[in-house]
Amino acid sequence: MRLVLFALAAATLAATPAMANEGRIEARGGVIWNGSDSEAIAGVAAGYDFDMGDKSFVGLEVSGDKILEDNTRVSFGASARAGVKTGASGKLYAVGGYATKPCKFCEDSVNLGAGYQHNFGQNFYGKVEYRHNFVGNGVTDTDVAGVGLGMRF
Repeated sequence: MRLVLFALAAATLAATPAMANEGRIEARGGVIWNGSDSEAIAGVAAGYDFDMGDKSFVGLEVSGDKILEDNTRVSFGASARAGVKTGASGKLYAVGGYATKPCKFCEDSVNLGAGYQHNFGQNFYGKVEYRHNFVGNGVTDTDVAGVGLGMRF
């Protein structure tokens, strides 16, 4: 299932370069928590945003994130985001997606959240983001708050 999602996302990104506003790659980190535990998390992501006029955009993203604890593995994700441009340097957006399970006994999850991305100069940006992971199957939901630093091209 996750290979199909990543193949579809990659094909979409590769097939539409003429429509693209900007591609991006980033390193990110933050904290993931549930009702009783919290852990550091780190990862990478790549995405493409498409202009929907002067003031709005939509985008796709693929990611790999790891809870920085023993016996966890990389959780791969595919997300979409949509938002508004806040002047020449900022983007305020809602985000939603799917992520594979981050450990042997965990579950896959669907997530929803929001974020803000701000450009620093011509090619670099920083962002802050929050996501709520809906896990299901009787497993406690988790939340992620993070920051990212990246390059636009």
